[in-house]
Amino acid sequence: SSAKFIKKSGANVVLIQKSILRDAYNELSLHFLAKMGILVVTDIERSDVPFVCRTLGCTPIAHADQCLPEKLGHADHVGDVVMEGGSTKVVKFTGVAHEGKTMTVLLRGSNDLVLAEASRSLHDAQCVVRSLVKRKALIAGGGAAEAEAALRLHKYAQTLHGKDAHCVQAFAEALEVLPYTLAENAGMKPINVVTELRKQHASGVVGAGINVKKCRVEDMYGMNVVQPLLVSASAIQLATETVCMILKIDDLVVVA
Repeated sequence: SSAKFIKKSGANVVLIQKSILRDAYNELSLHFLAKMGILVVTDIERSDVPFVCRTLGCTPIAHADQCLPEKLGHADHVGDVVMEGGSTKVVKFTGVAHEGKTMTVLLRGSNDLVLAEASRSLHDAQCVVRSLVKRKALIAGGGAAEAEAALRLHKYAQTLHGKDAHCVQAFAEALEVLPYTLAENAGMKPINVVTELRKQHASGVVGAGINVKKCRVEDMYGMNVVQPLLVSASAIQLATETVCMILKIDDLVVVA
């Protein structure tokens, strides 16, 4: 009956999401769909479903009886193709009605480790572009922004009194952890680096940051080492909210 619903809607290609809880299909259902001239593409990853729907212009459904003509996408041709330079087969859709809404980037590597690293690098690059689109502003990298913010907070703390001064002073010291850690990971002497950062920022070099290649403090703007403002702003905001939430906890109940 499910195959009849699909055939009645006018669909001739069915994409089935991968399921770990139950079998989304069986050999008998594939046999009936094949007799009706319907191609079945199985084991679509859950994370790929929104991408496929945007690309083809279709709507995902939970059951075959919900398969209606208005929920179908369109492509001129669907078929298996062999990737160049290998024997891997992939399903290729051509002649999509609304091209340009999505793009596919194919990553290839000699092993899973290289492929995973390439995927992470591509994801990082996409996140940078996304951050710039959401907030069109760049700041100096290499810990320069945090060092400058810490300097301004140190000066502001000196104008306050009591608990407020201690809180602002502690916030400024917390910001210096980032350039300290960056210098430590680069094999530099973190105390000397943070001291040099304070000196240069106090003298007015607002872009002074850590050059990990040459192991010294330089002007990041002069080296074109910049990062999206949204990245640093979001990190500081989330860290501050986490600390505020922890400070609101009065006591802990230990259950043995």
